[in-house]
Amino acid sequence: MKLKKNKNKIILSLLTLLAIFYFAISIFSAETVTIDEQIEQLKSIIDSSSYSAFQSRMILNTAQDLLELGIPFEDTKNIIENSVEKSLDAYSMKKVFDIILETQQDGLPTEPLINKVNEGFAKNANKSAIISVISTKAENLKKANEILNEALQEGLEINGEEEMVGILADSLENDVPQESLSWLLKTGTSEGKSIEEISEISEELSYLSLLAYDSGLSSEEISLLFNKAIDNSSNTEDMCENIQNTLETEISTAKIEGGGKPSTSTGSAITPTTTSSGETPIIGGETPTQETGEAPTETGSEPEPSTPPAEETPSPPEN
Repeated sequence: MKLKKNKNKIILSLLTLLAIFYFAISIFSAETVTIDEQIEQLKSIIDSSSYSAFQSRMILNTAQDLLELGIPFEDTKNIIENSVEKSLDAYSMKKVFDIILETQQDGLPTEPLINKVNEGFAKNANKSAIISVISTKAENLKKANEILNEALQEGLEINGEEEMVGILADSLENDVPQESLSWLLKTGTSEGKSIEEISEISEELSYLSLLAYDSGLSSEEISLLFNKAIDNSSNTEDMCENIQNTLETEISTAKIEGGGKPSTSTGSAITPTTTSSGETPIIGGETPTQETGEAPTETGSEPEPSTPPAEETPSPPEN
């Protein structure tokens, strides 16, 4: 009886091992044909479009490159489906794929790019806007990676490198000067700050940068302002406070000199328009605005006398 029980146990163990082996083989086999099956799914989506045979092959070849480099199938599929639904031309779709592909080949995170593409489709943005946004995002990821590598070359140990690249890229997108972010990363890491703490300071710098733009300062003035504040900062705690104090002083001076309006080095009031997605502010107002407060007079007419300075009433503070 005991011998029979041992025999049954051996048989059961062998059957278990065979089942595990068969399961492993099945998974391996499925993985080897997954990309082919996925390409067939993508082909069926593209076949429902108006793309030519050449264009379809072009898109599928690039899609296969993405899948082989590790881009998730669902992300690739969503881009193709949205492109077909929104009637995005084949060459614009390939351009989107090429930007993602190059970013992946550079070892940089591609999720921010894919999110921007999906956001663009959701907002019915045109192809030029989508390509411009993700091109800028890809460039900022490269700059952020340069900042990270510079810190690593100096012997600093940084945890969560990929996450840090994304954090720095977001701040670059909000026009925080690259030199300021480099200083923040190096100084913050030297102080033993966590990635969460550095992220919080980076977000604060983004806020201050956008505030400076809203106050009418140019990119050059903001860069100088940040650098001046950093030169007077011995640690990261002082950094944001010094930038804010310097910014407040700059705005107050600009109001006094410009009669209540912030002025730039060119004398024009340039105010940025920020998008709801947090894109890089688009600077508007190429034509300098009049800041003297005097309306143009007709030819041959005498200008009306201005109110003497002593009788001027102070302008109300701006909100």
